Amino acid sequence: MPEVIFVGTSDAFGAGGRRQTAILVRSSEGSLLLDCGPTTCSGLADLGISRDEVDAIAISHYHGDHFGGVPLFLLAARYEDRRTKPLRIVGPPGIEQRMRDLAVAMSHPFDAPDWSFPILFTELEPGVETGVGPAAIRPFAVHHNPDVQPCGFSVEVDDKRIVFSGDTGWFDELPQHVQGADLFICECTYYDRDYPYHFSYVDLQPLAERLDVKRLIVTHLGSEMTDLRGRLDIETADDGTKIEV
Repeated sequence: MPEVIFVGTSDAFGAGGRRQTAILVRSSEGSLLLDCGPTTCSGLADLGISRDEVDAIAISHYHGDHFGGVPLFLLAARYEDRRTKPLRIVGPPGIEQRMRDLAVAMSHPFDAPDWSFPILFTELEPGVETGVGPAAIRPFAVHHNPDVQPCGFSVEVDDKRIVFSGDTGWFDELPQHVQGADLFICECTYYDRDYPYHFSYVDLQPLAERLDVKRLIVTHLGSEMTDLRGRLDIETADDGTKIEV
């Protein structure tokens, strides 16, 4: 039975003093990290989770609060953890070059000849299932800023199906992408704001009945949603929330 641990649940701005997006999916075969915001290392440490547990990192899109923590994770894995086992990093087209460019910009390149562990990159294609560490991931296009190549993930792990929206607003194909999921993790940045590239609660709540999922939990919460955690009809995640699927 897989376990999902919300390492970071805030929006891009750290609303409520919470951490940025990172979700650990822990299974009988290993662990997968969905997104890796800049606060991920401190979040893992706070929750007592070893970086070395992470077998793979899946990046949903190229906004800094979703992939900006990867160079720091790699640096810590090398120097603090003395990691030797491979780490797979998957994401939209261009994932390897994006990661290398970001690491160089942060003065933390990972191309040293004596780097202690292999870093394996895989580009994901919408609709194509790819084995990633302990899971099989099928990405799908979502409604977010197109220049950051956004996607959501359908994750098959331990005979369960977990769907992660990444960042998105409503789009008509969403119900078919999440249909039958054991868990749907959906972003819900705002409570009531008309912004097409993020969900607001007042838009998601009436649409939730159209989603044929066993459990729905929202994350990527902005300041209004932060203040309403635990007081809404839809379940809200918090930093450190842990659930079994």
